[in-house]
Amino acid sequence: MTSEPYTAMKIAQIAPLWEQVPPVTYGGTELVVSRLTDELVRRGHEVTLFASGDSQTLARLEAGSPRALRLDTSIKEPIMYELMHVGEVFQRADEFDIIHSHVGVWSLALASVVATPTVHTLHGIFTNDNTKVFRQYKTQPFISISDAQRLLNLNYAATVYNGISVEKFPFFAEPQDPPYLAFLGRFSPEKGPQHAIAIAKKTGWRLKMAGKVDVVDKKFFEEEVAPHIDGKQIEFLGEVNHGQKAELLGNAAITLFPITWCEPFGLVMAESMATGTPVIAMNMGSVSEVIANGETGYVCQSYDEMADMIPKALKLSRQKCREHVETKFSVTQMVDGYEAVYEKIVGDRNFRHWFNAAIRNSLESFTSLKR
Repeated sequence: MTSEPYTAMKIAQIAPLWEQVPPVTYGGTELVVSRLTDELVRRGHEVTLFASGDSQTLARLEAGSPRALRLDTSIKEPIMYELMHVGEVFQRADEFDIIHSHVGVWSLALASVVATPTVHTLHGIFTNDNTKVFRQYKTQPFISISDAQRLLNLNYAATVYNGISVEKFPFFAEPQDPPYLAFLGRFSPEKGPQHAIAIAKKTGWRLKMAGKVDVVDKKFFEEEVAPHIDGKQIEFLGEVNHGQKAELLGNAAITLFPITWCEPFGLVMAESMATGTPVIAMNMGSVSEVIANGETGYVCQSYDEMADMIPKALKLSRQKCREHVETKFSVTQMVDGYEAVYEKIVGDRNFRHWFNAAIRNSLESFTSLKR
């Protein structure tokens, strides 16, 4: 059941152009933007989505590029499209009650020079370079997607966990026989596919792996992953669509999340638990906020401990995994959180406008009396 909005608002959503909304296969930020945008429309808001032209949405779509930049090999300088994309939004800022940016530092400078308030969801991590920019604009309102993400002193309006459409993930009461471990994610060092392989080999378990290999990670994949793929114990499925993803996760006995970086929010964990499959993960970033340790999976301090936790994880209730996601990581809860932030920011702005107008009127009346 969805919540009724306090008042209908005109909302601009800015998505990255690199991937379409929603992504056909893999894409965390774009998937979140899609769920948020469509649910806001269902709740009666007037939403404009600024995204790639091949995006699918219930909102009004304004295309910043004909299609997702990663698919268009004719584009040699994608940064130019990103600049024009964000610039278009802020040139039209007075059309909206609030602007919601999902593009990180790209929108900070422009947001500071328009009257329409902008709220920024932080989908990534802080780096040495972007930290300088965030600090310069630290008074703008930010939304973190986990408490663990709050490593900089910024003006945080709220933490809003990413939500998934739980109803689109079938529940699997039992794993497939013969059983296997699952890994889903980009094949990059920070996602830890090399550690998933090591855990499978150490324990003798079959491992099914799926995800995309970006150009920047091709060398890593060829050296650290490909030599271990034998189609028997270690299987590589490539990129998968939503249905294939749900089957992979739901039929698994356990999903491995062996990250090597402080991931702000791991959608794969929530998606796996939604199908009923518990998750064993490294205790980095948001992991301890997403997994209920000992109930829906295990939060571990080392990759060896992850391997050791497999027998215990097999005994966990798959029904509890599903209920945990329904309770904490649904689209409804996510959009409730964002809607509350919008209402507060727009309400504060309207109050300031009313207050300033009242002061001006009072001064004008006082001046008239003196005359």
